[in-house]
Amino acid sequence: MNITVRNARAKDAPAAVETLRRSITELCLPDHGNDPEALKDWLANKTEPQWQQWIEMTDISLVVAELDNAVRGVGLIAHSGEIRLNYVHPDARLKGISRALLSSMEGKAHQLGLARCFLESTRTALRFYRANGYLPVRDAENEFLLEKTLGSST
Repeated sequence: MNITVRNARAKDAPAAVETLRRSITELCLPDHGNDPEALKDWLANKTEPQWQQWIEMTDISLVVAELDNAVRGVGLIAHSGEIRLNYVHPDARLKGISRALLSSMEGKAHQLGLARCFLESTRTALRFYRANGYLPVRDAENEFLLEKTLGSST
């Protein structure tokens, strides 16, 4: 089992979009509860045309994680330090892909000179982020708003 995280490419679109859509649909049940409207809204921008737009954006970094040469994870970090995507294909769950993506995105933030990363977690991922050093944003009323000071231990 070999995980490689690399910059995303346009040709990754079919596998990456499938990863995003299946991860949300199959793994994030505590968040959407199979509510058709919630799923519709969440999946609305998880499309190949949107993938191509993300590829062209200069204020984000879009990465994929490959497991044995197949795209099995997608991460996106804005150059502000906001982690916007960190999804794993259901067939590759619990193999270290999400952690590899997170590490890559934190590394990118560090390269950009940022002092922290922040995100809004799903219920599904909350325990994962807390285990990786993310803490609730001070004075935030939303317990899912998390941040991590870069360079802190996990």
